[in-house]
Amino acid sequence: MNRQQKESVVELFHKDFLANKGTFFVNYSGLTVRQMQQLRRQLREKGGALKIAKMRLVRRALAEVDGVDGLLSHCKNQLGVVFAYDAAEVSGVAKALSDFSKKNEALGLVVGCVDAQLLDKMAISRIASLPSKEVLLAQLCGTLNAPLTSLVCGLNSMLVKLLVALKEVEKQKQA
Repeated sequence: MNRQQKESVVELFHKDFLANKGTFFVNYSGLTVRQMQQLRRQLREKGGALKIAKMRLVRRALAEVDGVDGLLSHCKNQLGVVFAYDAAEVSGVAKALSDFSKKNEALGLVVGCVDAQLLDKMAISRIASLPSKEVLLAQLCGTLNAPLTSLVCGLNSMLVKLLVALKEVEKQKQA
């Protein structure tokens, strides 16, 4: 790789570090080409991307980015960098990585960074266990809707009781 190619790789990674909402370092040694393709496909479906370059070039790209200082100490050996480009899909990308690492022991989660917070393997697993954005929004709507629903049911039952009482009064007057 010549100097211009290296500079373009550093620039590309720099742009990715600035544009993403979550970054994960993974150890991919031992994965076959088919497994790597499968992992890339799963990440793409979740709004993420796996990119691989020499860690020396990744370290140069990270040096110019604020809020990811904790990742610099992990730029050792040969690791893959997974980017989550949408804030809503960070948990989806983490879930895809977590699920894939459970099925394929060769993939190892090393570290992650979301909103300038460094995440270890356990924190990544916790993020992976979060429900998707749609599920969280549905739960929020249900929670906000519950008091109104119970009020409507209560008022409706009062009306039904009133109607039943009026029917009983009408029956008594007819008898």
